[in-house]
Amino acid sequence: MSAALKYQGTRLLAVSSRLSILQKTAKPSLLRGYHATSACLGVAHLGSQTVANAEKYTLNTYARPTLVLSHGKGSYLYDTDGKKYLDFTAGIAVVALGHNHPDITAAVTDQASKLVHCSNLYHNEWAPQLASNIVESTIAAYPQGTQGIYAQAADGRSPARVFFSNSGTEANEGALKFARKYGKHVAELGTLGKGTSEALRGDPNLKCGIVSFTGGFHGRSMGALSVTANPKYQKPFTPLIPGVQTAKYNSTSEIGAFVDERTCGVIVEPIQGEGGIHPAQVDFLRALRRRCDQVGALLIYDEIQCGLGRSGKLWAHQLYPEDCSPDILTMAKPLANGIPIGAILVSDKVAELIKVGEHGTTFGGNPLACRVGCTVLDHIAKPEFLEHVQNAGQVLEQELQQALAPFVGSTVVELRGTGLLRGIQFTSDPAQIVDLARDRGLMLVGAGGNTVRLVPPLNTSIADIKRGAAIIADCVKQFAAERKA
Repeated sequence: MSAALKYQGTRLLAVSSRLSILQKTAKPSLLRGYHATSACLGVAHLGSQTVANAEKYTLNTYARPTLVLSHGKGSYLYDTDGKKYLDFTAGIAVVALGHNHPDITAAVTDQASKLVHCSNLYHNEWAPQLASNIVESTIAAYPQGTQGIYAQAADGRSPARVFFSNSGTEANEGALKFARKYGKHVAELGTLGKGTSEALRGDPNLKCGIVSFTGGFHGRSMGALSVTANPKYQKPFTPLIPGVQTAKYNSTSEIGAFVDERTCGVIVEPIQGEGGIHPAQVDFLRALRRRCDQVGALLIYDEIQCGLGRSGKLWAHQLYPEDCSPDILTMAKPLANGIPIGAILVSDKVAELIKVGEHGTTFGGNPLACRVGCTVLDHIAKPEFLEHVQNAGQVLEQELQQALAPFVGSTVVELRGTGLLRGIQFTSDPAQIVDLARDRGLMLVGAGGNTVRLVPPLNTSIADIKRGAAIIADCVKQFAAERKA
C-alpha cells in the first residue's frame, strides 16, 4: 500500500472516530452542524477521491454526476459536501420507507448479529414468514379475486406460492422458466384442439413462445433482456433467446395474432416504469387474460417497479377488475427497502408443476433480506399507509397540473401515472431538467420517451411532495425559457 493511501485511510478512520464521538455526545443543536463538521474534517475531499477510484477501478456502465452521497434520512439524501437533496428517485422506486428508517435499521442490525445467510440447504425462520405475509396480504387486499394467483386451490392448499430470488431480473428469469415448463405440460395434455394438440404432443418444445410488449423493461440478464424490447439495451448483446415476439402495448387488436397455441407465457407491466409511466388499459389486460386462458399460456405481471404500494394499491393490478388477474407476479425493488431481494408469486396450477431441483438460488430467501422484507410489508400493507400514497399522489398531480398548465403543448406533452408513480413527458430530451433539479436540491430520474419519472419514497410528507412539485415547476420554467431564447 502506498504512503498516500495509508495516510488517506488513517485520515478516514480519524474522521469516522470523531464523528462517532460527536453523534454520541453532542447536543441535538450541535448535530445540526454535522455536515459542516464533516467537510471541515476532510470528508468532502473523500468525495473527489471516491469519484477518481470509481473511474479507475469500476466498469464504466453508468453515467453519473460527480457528487458522492454519504447518507440519507427520510426523504432526503446528503452528499459528502454536506448538500441536502429531496429524493424523488427513492433509489429508482426501491426505498419505499425512505432512508435510514428506524424499523429497517433495527431489523438489519438485529438480524446481522444473528444469521445473515445459511443457503437453501436449510430452513430459516424468516423466508417462510415473508412468503406467508406476501400471500396472505395479497389475498386480503383483493378479496374479489378468483382467477390466477387468487384461484382457490384443491385440498385446502394455499392459492399461491412464493420463490425468493435476489433481484428483479432474477425473478423475471424464473417466471420465464416456469412458463416454459407450463407450456410443455399443456402440450402433453393435448387439450388445445385436435390438430394443434397432435403437433404439440409430438414435440412439446414447440409450445415455447413468449410474448412481451413495446416499452416494457424486465431486466438485463439474457432472458429478461430478450423480453425488453429496446434496441439500446438489446442490440449490443444479440442474438438473444429464441421464441420471443414483441407486440404493441395497449393494442388489443394485435393480441390474437401474437398470442397463439404455441405461446407458453405473456409478460407485461400493468404500469410501465422505465418505458415512460404508461398504465395498461383495462380492455388490454382483460383481453390478455382471456387469450392466455384460450391457448393455455401463463399471464405474467412484472410489478417490480409498479407493485408494493407504489400505485396506491398493494399491487398495481389490483386497480383493475378481477378478470385481469395474473398467473405469476414478480416483485423486487421495494420489498426490502434496498437490501437485495426478489420474489416470484405463482398460482397453484404453476406451483404444482415445479419439482425439487428444477430451480434454485444461492442468496435468495436469506434470513437478513427476508426479515427486512417482513418489516417493509408490515408497513406497506396497512390500509392507512396505502391511503397516504393515494393522497400524496393526488396532491402531486394537482400541484403539477396547476404549475405546468402554461407549458402543456409547447414544452410539456402530458402528465401520466397514479399514486406515487408519475411521469412528465416533454417535447424534447429533459436531461437538463434533471440537472437543474439536482442543482436546486431535488433528485429526479429519467425514463423512456422524453419522460421524467417521479418516484419518491412512499411515506414522503405532503409538505415535501409540494416542495418537490414547486422545484420541478421552477426547473420547467427555466427550461422552457432557455429553449425559446
